[in-house]
Amino acid sequence: MANEEKKITMETDTGERVEFYVLEETKINGKNYLLVTDAVEEDEDGECYILKDMSKAEEAQAVYEFVEDDDEIDYLYRIFSELLEDAGVDIEK
Repeated sequence: MANEEKKITMETDTGERVEFYVLEETKINGKNYLLVTDAVEEDEDGECYILKDMSKAEEAQAVYEFVEDDDEIDYLYRIFSELLEDAGVDIEK
């Protein structure tokens, strides 16, 4: 079963469109974060990324950027691991 209902499309700096599938989302200190994967099928292994919503309230579409700070990634990894613990999803760093 494809994870179609929670899909986002991002555009790279070169104009290439890349699709990600949302595994989980959370809000911390007023910022929305998404844990996404490039795996199409739920039982498929894929790379995971953490995205931060950088859009302003008046913007119609969300603007996400990849979280790259190691300390922020470690903190968010622990939170997403706990959120996904009961869902049977394993994420590895």
